[in-house]
Amino acid sequence: MLECWTSSVGESGTGAGCGGTRIVEDRVRVVIAEDSVLLREGLTRLLTDRGHDVVAGVGDGEALVKTITELDAQGELPDVVVADVRMPPTHTDEGVRAAVQLRKAHPGLGVLVLSQYVEERYATELLAGSSTGVGYLLKDRVAEVREFVDAVVRVAGGGTALDPEVVAQLLGRSRKQDVLAGLTPREREVLGLMAEGRTNSAIARQLVVSDGAVEKHVSNIFLKLGLSPSDGDHRRVLAVLTYLNS
Repeated sequence: MLECWTSSVGESGTGAGCGGTRIVEDRVRVVIAEDSVLLREGLTRLLTDRGHDVVAGVGDGEALVKTITELDAQGELPDVVVADVRMPPTHTDEGVRAAVQLRKAHPGLGVLVLSQYVEERYATELLAGSSTGVGYLLKDRVAEVREFVDAVVRVAGGGTALDPEVVAQLLGRSRKQDVLAGLTPREREVLGLMAEGRTNSAIARQLVVSDGAVEKHVSNIFLKLGLSPSDGDHRRVLAVLTYLNS
């Protein structure tokens, strides 16, 4: 169940732990990007029935970027965008490319993408640079209404909502039962700050150490988690996902 998995991440204020008391979420403003009119209307109904505001609904990536740009110019940037990975005209990656573009242009905007299948390249591209205010769910999760709506609220508040299937695939190469066991307390602390979406410089300021010291800790983390240089920039994403799933 997604609800139980996301509760283990340690988010607070937007959901319930397994068997815990659910906290009523704050109202959020949402823009939905989905080319299926039926699904778009369904998502709108799910969210509005729970007291949230769907301020716009569009059917392609270009319209999504245009809508967000216009809302921002009016000082009405939404809290979160819910977007399908694949949209017109080619139905390949228009949705996720628009999402990545929006995250770069509006760092405070939450982005939750929906996909029919786990697509590793798109998941890592979306998560690259920061793991805050981002979500990647399979469309099957939409049927679990409370869990889907809670995920939207969590991402809107800067949290993370990753489908267990996405995490399982991204971490498929790691078979250790406790992959963090070899990290020192300081390395765990650095990894925790990485999971908050902080850069190396920001981590250095938080820990009152040099940038070089943080870079050394990060390199050691990659080494101990078995993330080789061939993984490129995705190593940071995979390290954070390991932490979140531990």
